[in-house]
Amino acid sequence: MNRQGKTVAGVVAGIVVVLCGFLLAAAMVAGVQPGTAIAASGCGPPSGGTGRIVRDPPDAEAANIARTIVGVVQQRRLPRRAAVIAITTGLVESHLHNLDHGDRDSLGVFQQRPSQGWGSRAEILNPVHATNIFLDRLLAVPGWETLPPGKAEQAVQNSGFPGRYAPREPEAVRIVASIWSGPDNPAPHAPVGASSTACDDGKSNVPLPPGNDRKTRMPDGFVLPSDPKQRAAVGYAAAQVGKRYVWGGKGPDAFDCSGLMLAAWAAAGVGIPASTVGQVTAGHAVPDQSQLQPGDLVFIPGALGTPARPRHVGMYAGAGLIIDAYDEQHGVIIEHLADWSARIVVIRRVVDPATPSPPPGGSPH
Repeated sequence: MNRQGKTVAGVVAGIVVVLCGFLLAAAMVAGVQPGTAIAASGCGPPSGGTGRIVRDPPDAEAANIARTIVGVVQQRRLPRRAAVIAITTGLVESHLHNLDHGDRDSLGVFQQRPSQGWGSRAEILNPVHATNIFLDRLLAVPGWETLPPGKAEQAVQNSGFPGRYAPREPEAVRIVASIWSGPDNPAPHAPVGASSTACDDGKSNVPLPPGNDRKTRMPDGFVLPSDPKQRAAVGYAAAQVGKRYVWGGKGPDAFDCSGLMLAAWAAAGVGIPASTVGQVTAGHAVPDQSQLQPGDLVFIPGALGTPARPRHVGMYAGAGLIIDAYDEQHGVIIEHLADWSARIVVIRRVVDPATPSPPPGGSPH
């Protein structure tokens, strides 16, 4: 299948300081392919692999997608080679970005097509589903583990440009090496938890009023917005209230703050970046809280961020309510906009009912 992605030129090399929970040591970055370099860092839980893809400026979206792919591969107890093939494909098809456009009806990290049986638009725009269906088809390829570079990718993708995959495999090998943990060929019968898939998300630090029943259920009489996409996104987020917070979670059973936003807008058929620092540029800016609409992404510094680099995001649901994945103790909850108001530093509108959907990369204005 043909795909269109972003064109990035140049070779990136340098030193990147990664902030993840606490300030961590600077990591040396080395890159060969255009626009992508790797800096290993210790920013994940001990049970998960860690790593960071950076560009100039740092590309948190690609980093998040790469960790998601490797996390899914390791959760399924597949060989390391599967992660290399998947990352190679993502590099070629989307530069490891969750695109909501492409050639014909192609979407997402791997530019999968709903019309070709890869899943619904909403499913493909969730990188966890997209990775799982990619791996399902990879495993159906006879001898996929030992095929020459580029051959397994082409067998899955059936691309009109099969020669693009093999040159990107060395880069994918380096990316996976910076993230992978444990044996290269894990025993399939020993399940483990998912690897960390997000170094950019922080927890909320907005004080929660005691005994507020709106923390765990939508209030009586709450009405979803009338716009179809806003209704789908807010409805999805509202349906997740009470589910667990898991760092890097993108559903369906657990979420972190940006993972909930990604899954909610994917349910509306709209792709947004996978990380908080990517989502802060999604859609277009909303200048004032008085102009909030349901589905808007609302950013606060959170427990780990700053006003210049917010690390916690929630969704404005309407009726003065925010839905967000708060932390491990509280999970996905409902809060009052009034409690967030003094802390809000950025508001982004993913879809404006009055205008066509903005490009997924967004604009500063």
